[in-house]
Amino acid sequence: MEFQIVQVSSLEKVRAEDRLDHHEIHAKSVLAGERLSYQICVRTDCRMDAAVSVESPFGSSVRLYLVKDANMDYPVRETGNEGEDYITLEPGMMPDILVPLEETGFRVTLTDRVSTLWVRADIPGDAAPGDYEIKVKVAPESGWNICERMYVHVIPAKMPEQKLIYTRWFYADCIAVQHHVEIYSEEHWELIDKYIAAAADTGINMILVPIHTPPLDTEVGTVRPCVQLVDIEKQGDQYTFSFQRFRRFIDICKKSGIRYFEMAHMFSQWGAKCAPNIMVTENGVKGYLFGWHVAADSEEYVSFLKQYIAAISKELEAEGISEQTYFHISDEPSQDSMDTYRTASDIMRPLIGDSKNFDALSDYSFYENGLVSCPVTSVMHVHEFLEHDIPNQWTYYCCNPEKVFTNSFMAMPSARTRVLGFLLYKYDIKGFLHWGFNFYNSSVSRYPVNPYLTTSGDRSYPSGDPFIVYPGRDCVYLSVRGEVMYDAIQDMDLSDETYTIGENNIQGLISGTASMKRELTAEYAEMGRAAMEAYKREVDQHSPSKEFQIIGSNDIKGIIEGAGG
Repeated sequence: MEFQIVQVSSLEKVRAEDRLDHHEIHAKSVLAGERLSYQICVRTDCRMDAAVSVESPFGSSVRLYLVKDANMDYPVRETGNEGEDYITLEPGMMPDILVPLEETGFRVTLTDRVSTLWVRADIPGDAAPGDYEIKVKVAPESGWNICERMYVHVIPAKMPEQKLIYTRWFYADCIAVQHHVEIYSEEHWELIDKYIAAAADTGINMILVPIHTPPLDTEVGTVRPCVQLVDIEKQGDQYTFSFQRFRRFIDICKKSGIRYFEMAHMFSQWGAKCAPNIMVTENGVKGYLFGWHVAADSEEYVSFLKQYIAAISKELEAEGISEQTYFHISDEPSQDSMDTYRTASDIMRPLIGDSKNFDALSDYSFYENGLVSCPVTSVMHVHEFLEHDIPNQWTYYCCNPEKVFTNSFMAMPSARTRVLGFLLYKYDIKGFLHWGFNFYNSSVSRYPVNPYLTTSGDRSYPSGDPFIVYPGRDCVYLSVRGEVMYDAIQDMDLSDETYTIGENNIQGLISGTASMKRELTAEYAEMGRAAMEAYKREVDQHSPSKEFQIIGSNDIKGIIEGAGG
């Protein structure tokens, strides 16, 4: 009987049909409080069941997951991606879903196709410096067993607190639809709790709060299922607001460690031409008083906004989160919608006072004209903003870019996702936004989709773009991409900690790796390309998809060890 087992980096995406000839790892250096992830891949020449167990002085801080395949039905949208850094451009299955082994009774079925275990160790913050061991045993029913060991060296330094503000947009309506529960029933609240906990577990520390149903990815003239937290009643020209559900939502966020909050956009997407869909009770009748039928600058909506935002601001003060709250105007305005966005911004800015307003936009003139205080710029266009040394610069990516740049599409190697952490550190980016934590709809939410049948919103986006978690049985499953993104954030924080310990060592590493080419300060794309090529020459590597596995956290930790003794 043939039995193959290898222990590999978390940056490998090992597909079921792959040969197990990957580079093996058996030792890691970490900081106290750091998360360590790696994989164990197994193949046999005959079907057999096996029990899996783990032994470690870290105890319950070590968790095991079975990596399940997701249906990568639409790897990319654009043509001409041949030669770009993708694992494949062909539809197929890709490892992504992380199922806790508790659900399988710590048993796996082994076959002639690769089975992969994801090992995650959240090193305790009070772990003493020294050497530890994580031992994972795979025991087939035939009676023999094999053990894979990871030797973990905890260095005398502690993982710093996360610096980056990180949000992926949270959709309460998609949770209700996928799990077939009534909106804001007790079952829905329990699931909201689990999804927010999952978000925090992946490093997300800001949540999009549906004070009204967020006007995002909604076809013009239609409505998404109403998840408005604030009950609103109109009497004459006055409005009253009930924040009971809002308070429960914020309490759930606080319990999971969410520190920052973004209020749903106050105007329609892609141009700020209309009011969002807002439910109001008037004369005992509940309906959409505002929505596509109401102009953004209508007298009635402006009057409502003055009362609405004043009430929200008062509630934020009472919750003690006003300084950690950001307001949106409209998502992704273009140059063509400058006038309508300016009108909306002029309405909003006096109402929110010292609160921050931020939006995803890529034209510098919006910031230059004072229309937004915190620009969230696409990685494709951030160079112009970086040239002006903006103090509150954020960045984002979404359905694109597909070429050259970092992103988290399913078909990309994990290194292409993880390099984001170094870029964020290099350019002192304050926050990162992505549009899809759990978007389980087609384009502009025409209909819900099954995320196990399509990971692309039914060929609306590149596979993996709409979500990084999967609905389970009354639970939520994490993903490989979400864990790699967490590692990217750790890389950013480790870089900052390394700078503190080793002065300019990390800046030297990154700047030297990038050859300090002038273009690097102007273009994320050139940074990624030049850094990979320079580092390839430096360490004689040959696989473009693996360059940043080598310039990843191990190298940074090596610098920390050298500086900290």
